[in-house]
Amino acid sequence: MKTLYPIAIIVVTSLFISSFNTLDKNEINKKRTSVDTSISTKNDDVVDTEILNDFFKRYTDLKQYQNEVISLYKNRSYGTIWYENGKITELGKVLYTKISASQEGVKIEIPYRTAIDQIFNLKATERPSKSDSDMLLSAAYIIYVKNAFTGVNAETVKKSGWLLPKQKIAQKTANDTLTAAVASKPVAENKVVKFDQYNKLQSALKKYKKIEQDNTWTPITVETPYKDIRPDAKSVTIAQIRNRLFVMGDLQNDSKSDFYDQELMDGVMKYKLRNGLKPNYIISEANIKDLNEPIQEKIKKITINMERCKEIYPTLLTDTEYIMVNIPSFELVYVKNGKIELVSKVFVGAPLTKTTIFNGNIEKVVFSPYWTVPQSIVDNELKMKIASDPNYLAEHNMEMVNGQVRQKPGIENSLGLVKFIFPNPDDIYMHDTPAKTLFDFEQRTFSHGCINVSKAKELAIAMLQDYPEWTADRIDKAMDGSAETTFKLPNKVPIYITYFTTWVKESGEVSFFQDVYDRDGDLNEILSTEESIANN
Repeated sequence: MKTLYPIAIIVVTSLFISSFNTLDKNEINKKRTSVDTSISTKNDDVVDTEILNDFFKRYTDLKQYQNEVISLYKNRSYGTIWYENGKITELGKVLYTKISASQEGVKIEIPYRTAIDQIFNLKATERPSKSDSDMLLSAAYIIYVKNAFTGVNAETVKKSGWLLPKQKIAQKTANDTLTAAVASKPVAENKVVKFDQYNKLQSALKKYKKIEQDNTWTPITVETPYKDIRPDAKSVTIAQIRNRLFVMGDLQNDSKSDFYDQELMDGVMKYKLRNGLKPNYIISEANIKDLNEPIQEKIKKITINMERCKEIYPTLLTDTEYIMVNIPSFELVYVKNGKIELVSKVFVGAPLTKTTIFNGNIEKVVFSPYWTVPQSIVDNELKMKIASDPNYLAEHNMEMVNGQVRQKPGIENSLGLVKFIFPNPDDIYMHDTPAKTLFDFEQRTFSHGCINVSKAKELAIAMLQDYPEWTADRIDKAMDGSAETTFKLPNKVPIYITYFTTWVKESGEVSFFQDVYDRDGDLNEILSTEESIANN
């Protein structure tokens, strides 16, 4: 399954981290002095404290951002940020494009928008001075990034359940990251993959809103009683499905044929792969239900996941190695040296034992592990079995140790032959599993909360390739099930457990995954409530 390929791109950065890296810091770091205080005519390349204070006296609606704007210029030695050789930089033009696009489908209020528009309007007879223009753009930059970073408040995050309150990016962290972006040094290209999912989702939002506006999302007829549609079938429904796949981009042309031909088979396969569905050519009733979901619901899902982008983890800014698991797509991606090393299917917690959304660090790899059975499982599932069958423990390779039930290492161990430990309050971890057939299901919510990895052995090999003592032969021996072997990683590997029900790939394809824990509705309710309060 290749549904979460771009999740490997989740190394967080603000909108312009890569763009700012292209600035020539040596030029900007030349300290300039002595300027006129209002509309400068002597030296408009300097934005010092006096000019900044005067600016915020005149642009009072931006005063709340004064400290952050001053911090930006202080870190740039008070040189202009958006001008070079008297002209707006390419970076300034990118910023203007982004804040303009943000007005479409995303509620970001930027004061003095008319003045900002005049900066870029070649026909405007009146424009702000260069220094005023620079500061207006800096304030707009901060407002935009604040919206992209901070999201809803801590209380709403807590209610939504999709991020632990302790892990929400604090306002100070967002501001510090912003300042670091402006002052950052150039880095080598392609060393770290950049997070730009918010912008990709914003583009997808524009695309789906246009579909809504064009009224091309017409209903698909559902025949009753429904029979699965297979290749070589012929019906009115097939022509409607063909049109829907064309509108979504899974087909390049709409032949309007009502015959299920090879062209439609390719479109169906593309649709299923990008949405994490079982890759076959059968169009089931569930597929029709998904295809018939109103365009307004698709739009709502995109906006909900744009909000989730605002709660990304600041540590991803510097991570070049990490593991990311996205629960709704049931997929894991391992990134090493900024490149995708491995992609694997996973299954996660059942609705009653949900996998927690959080981030941590993998500290240990344990081969041929024991499984200490959680007391809740002993109480709810094993006690009666043990009581009714004196040989139950022995038959299942289990033993009682210090009052606890544990399963011995072996091929039938519930943790499989390797597990990955990352300390967390919920005591969940990643591990192998003997139940390989479960990875063939579309909705893989089977565990008690831990993450079961299809390619667990391959993941262990990839993670240990920098440790020469861990040869392939040694790993094979450690995974023979005879004895538990623990390796404490000298360099911990960050792990991020996320919950994105909509994702845009590098190709621009939009993936919609199952809301397996019904969290979209909760977050949408919170956002709708906040929007209602803001409008009253």
